[in-house]
Amino acid sequence: MVIVGDYTAQVGDPSGRSATRPQLTVAEVEKNAKTYLEQFFKILDADKIEVRRNGEWFADMSFVDILKLAGKMTLARMLERDDFSKRWKAEAPISIHELLYPLMQAYDSVAIKADVEIGATEQKFNLLTGRQIQELYGVEPQVAMTLPVLEGVDGIQRMSKSTGNYIGVSEPPKEIFGKIMSIPDKLIINYYTLLTDYDTAKINEMEEAMNGGQNPIDFKKELGQFIVRTYYDQEAADEVRDEFERVFSRKELPDDIPVMEYEWNEPRIWLPKLMAELKIMKGTGASVRMIKQGGVYLDGERVTDDKLEIEVRQERLLRVGKRGFYRLKGRIV
Repeated sequence: MVIVGDYTAQVGDPSGRSATRPQLTVAEVEKNAKTYLEQFFKILDADKIEVRRNGEWFADMSFVDILKLAGKMTLARMLERDDFSKRWKAEAPISIHELLYPLMQAYDSVAIKADVEIGATEQKFNLLTGRQIQELYGVEPQVAMTLPVLEGVDGIQRMSKSTGNYIGVSEPPKEIFGKIMSIPDKLIINYYTLLTDYDTAKINEMEEAMNGGQNPIDFKKELGQFIVRTYYDQEAADEVRDEFERVFSRKELPDDIPVMEYEWNEPRIWLPKLMAELKIMKGTGASVRMIKQGGVYLDGERVTDDKLEIEVRQERLLRVGKRGFYRLKGRIV
């Protein structure tokens, strides 16, 4: 069974948050729910899954019912939760409605009489709260099953759309493969462990091979193929790997380089400014940093001057990082 938290989503899960999460509108919740279910059913068979919305029970609860639910948890117990505890010590705001989230998730388990609830290790507090609240409502406590948290492509924070370090299962195959290729080498083994069905012996062999000097990129390519094949098919997996090898192994260009047309009121434009204007980078500061890190190329040549200005009327081929190719076409207005 899958529970769509159309009511809890309007509170927002505070797990791992250092600040209050903005409350979503009903329209935003519905839009997100549709997207999440589409992604969910890329993995599981929709015909074998029952989908429920917790609005089914929360919409009918009176304020008295909410008070009774809130009365089953103490503030001291709630502040044992790691993210609340850190914010409390840092004197950061904690909204009252956030304190309701664990209780609402716990009551979901009461409403459906859950036998087992699965969540990431960061959800341990919520899962155990579910057991506690079930017992107080006379329901047999569920088994709480936790899974490791997957780090994002930055190799630092957990994978999350809000931090931008995620790989979306509904993204195009080329984007998925490219993001896999960009992960830090230190994540390779963990990604194989959590995202593939490879047995432990094979994964250990990979780790030994990398420690012995084999290029990690070989294992990233295999991982990228596996992930794309999982969410698309073998043909798509082979195509994106072949294109990657054409571009980055043989220095050929991809087939579908986007053309970035722009207008400027002078004959020349500062390259970091242009990258920001075209939203290739988030701002001129980020553009300058990318140049200083050696990640910007014009017509195949690395850009070393962060003060470089280019001719607006001259078409140029820009490469940013390992995967970003753009054809720049400007005109003076």
